[in-house]
Amino acid sequence: MSRQNKIYEGKAKVLFKGPEDNTIVQYFKDDATAFNAEKRGTLSGKGVINNHISDHIFTSLERIGVPTHFIERLNPREQLIKACEIIPVEVIVRNTAAGSICKRLGLIEGEPLSETLVEFCYKSDEYGDPVISADHAVILGWATEEELEEMKYLTLRINDFLQGLFTANGINLIDFKLEFGRHFISEDEYEVILADEISPDGCRLWDAETNEKLDKDRFRRDLGGEMEAYLEVAKRLGVKFDVDPLTIPDDLER
Repeated sequence: MSRQNKIYEGKAKVLFKGPEDNTIVQYFKDDATAFNAEKRGTLSGKGVINNHISDHIFTSLERIGVPTHFIERLNPREQLIKACEIIPVEVIVRNTAAGSICKRLGLIEGEPLSETLVEFCYKSDEYGDPVISADHAVILGWATEEELEEMKYLTLRINDFLQGLFTANGINLIDFKLEFGRHFISEDEYEVILADEISPDGCRLWDAETNEKLDKDRFRRDLGGEMEAYLEVAKRLGVKFDVDPLTIPDDLER
């Protein structure tokens, strides 16, 4: 796949112009960041593992009728996706108290929430992805009321599905982040679809028996064993690799 037409490079992925109109090639890097990129590192094989896990989950979501940007996985590090305009409102789904909400509200990590909590954040590294209200998003022109309603509806469906998927494989889904985009079918018509990725980079995943962390918190908290944890998630989900993902270099020139 040609990498000459780079559209965008983020913290964990690079986007290139796709082979057909309205398509994009998404490349998964081994770069690791935390605390809004204040902490940086490289985890060899992370991009390959996340590409495969995200492929597995997005394909499963498509089967239950959740619209996503995913078309197909092209190779160990790349997937073909539908072009979409990212809505600058991230959705955080919390089933158990962990991470920033504990610091913000004085909650105890691991404390179950009485029901699923959905939060909106303004997607901005510069401002630290602050928590916002729906009114902020609408009044400041980041999303419409209809888009936010659709995003929340899809988010709760995704959460229900993922909780079942992970629970069946001995993992508790503590919280996770979602991004959505506008996929234009014509100049005046579009649909809101799930974008980005779903992987241990954007989810808190704890072993159901031991509460061992199987996600990026291992990098955030200097626990070590990041790739072993990511591979364990892939193994439990039944994700298959044609070759050892830890042997495929991140060879993107940048």
